[in-house]
Amino acid sequence: MFFKSKEGKEKIITLYNQKLDELNIEYSEKLLETKFGVTNVIITGDTRKPPLVLIHGTGGCAPQILDSFPNLASKYCVYAVDVLAQPNKSAENRLDMKSLDYGKWLIEVIIKLRLKNVALVGFSFGGLISLKALEFNETPIRQVFLIAPVFIVNGNPLVGLFKMFIPLKKFIKTNNQESILKVMNALFSEFDEFALAFMSTTFQYCNMDFSPLPIISKQTAKNVKIPITLFAAEKDIMFPGRKMIKRAKDIFPSLEEAFLLEGSKHVPNRKDFEVIENSIIRSVK
Repeated sequence: MFFKSKEGKEKIITLYNQKLDELNIEYSEKLLETKFGVTNVIITGDTRKPPLVLIHGTGGCAPQILDSFPNLASKYCVYAVDVLAQPNKSAENRLDMKSLDYGKWLIEVIIKLRLKNVALVGFSFGGLISLKALEFNETPIRQVFLIAPVFIVNGNPLVGLFKMFIPLKKFIKTNNQESILKVMNALFSEFDEFALAFMSTTFQYCNMDFSPLPIISKQTAKNVKIPITLFAAEKDIMFPGRKMIKRAKDIFPSLEEAFLLEGSKHVPNRKDFEVIENSIIRSVK
């Protein structure tokens, strides 16, 4: 199970609802039955506008990623998906990262929502899910935006070990606040009290997957036909920006644009998210 206890799940859902209320938006929530487990989707914006599917990263949830992109619903109808086996309202079923399962799951969600010509936006682990979806079935997707995605390159494992995983393991074991702050500072360009509270609660009460992250093969990348826009974070210790852009240019024939977020750690700051948002809004068709 993903949640270690009923109490832990309740704490997460309380924080989830708190963030959703803070967004101060009109929205509806939809629970979809899929082959891989029940999936929660938050829908905001006019359903007559072009569809945009938003996929958050590891340790995240739909309200958090919506908070990073407050203006997308002015041009799109936004479908923010709660990823399976993450601190949110979707099922606790963890899928195999090496298989096509995450892609099959996302395409099933898109089909069940009856969406076509989708703009797909994947942040971090959401990037891997987006690429797996393209690998499985590109048909309902028009364009993809990847933000500091998993699956293109990995960083130096020793840097990750000392800057992030050792402090993280210490925090999980001892609940030491200094340790979680080290983790947050390694991952986030900036963070607020909510991000700290949500991540602390997630690492305390959830069984996280620390298995090695796969890398897309050149052959698989070559088969992607959908236009890709990439935003890579220069100071990302897990997925270094310059290294990512270099490989992406080498392996993706459909890469349209690649932007380096200078000085950005894995999670961009408000200003960088605004730059990304403006780029997505400009592409509306």
